[in-house]
Amino acid sequence: MQDIDLKQYIRGIPDFPKPGILFYDISTLLRNADAWQLATARMAHAVAPWQPDQLAAIESRGFLTAAPLSTRLGCGLIMLRKPGKLPGETISLTYDLEYGSDSLHIQADAIRPGQKVVVTDDLLATGGTLAASVALLRKAGANVVGASVLIELTALRGRDKLDIPVHTLLSYDE
Repeated sequence: MQDIDLKQYIRGIPDFPKPGILFYDISTLLRNADAWQLATARMAHAVAPWQPDQLAAIESRGFLTAAPLSTRLGCGLIMLRKPGKLPGETISLTYDLEYGSDSLHIQADAIRPGQKVVVTDDLLATGGTLAASVALLRKAGANVVGASVLIELTALRGRDKLDIPVHTLLSYDE
């Protein structure tokens, strides 16, 4: 089981969500219990040396990776959400995208100053959302020690926007 190539569980969907895009569908990985267990075990093994106090999950597919990782690592889980999704006082950050802008929020009391946090998501593409997440977490007082993603599209060079170590489970050059 340890020698399994997890790429065989990722389905490529051409022209989704628009023509010219090859979408890497993780649902085929998620629905295979053995492959998903192996994926989360490999991610936990890579993240454990950073000794996070919290994992920060980017809405919404980041929740899928962060939940099993936080359980395996014995640390907390913080949600980074779109506007209007979190109760109570929040801290927000608006950031630019290729075609517009977006905003992320975190609950104001989610982090104690200096806590070590690892950001998790399903995909690292252009890096805008992950970089904004790091900036938001720092604004909230976190010591962001790394990021972990299921898939990285290396040709888009999103990693270049980050000043933290990044663990990638699966890389694609397209």
